[in-house]
Amino acid sequence: MEIKKKKVAFICIHNSCRSQVAEALGKYLAGDKFDFYSAGTEKKPQINQDAVRLMKEIYGIDMEKSQFSKTIDQIPKPDIAISMGCGVSCPFIKRGFDEDWGLEDPTGQSDACFIEVIRKIEDRIRKLTAR
Repeated sequence: MEIKKKKVAFICIHNSCRSQVAEALGKYLAGDKFDFYSAGTEKKPQINQDAVRLMKEIYGIDMEKSQFSKTIDQIPKPDIAISMGCGVSCPFIKRGFDEDWGLEDPTGQSDACFIEVIRKIEDRIRKLTAR
């Protein structure tokens, strides 16, 4: 009998940076245990290029190969919904968030800032999937 994997969705406004990193790291670290998705209320034409570059350098993950910016209505209903830290303007997803990771958007910041956020996401995914 096949065991149904829980669906985890990482939600932010633009679905171009933090949520995309979380989706990629989730698949990389625990894709055998969970189905990971990311989405936002708006789309960007492409994933943040600094995030793409650093994920390739650090993990060898090419986010542009299988990921793209998408809105909430384009993913399955999640079992676990995680806000990346949108503050008061967090997207409405027709249900409460299970967690708010409260991560600052590193867009336009230094590589060190990006790497700090990426490492925080990795740590939180490891804790989430270890439960």
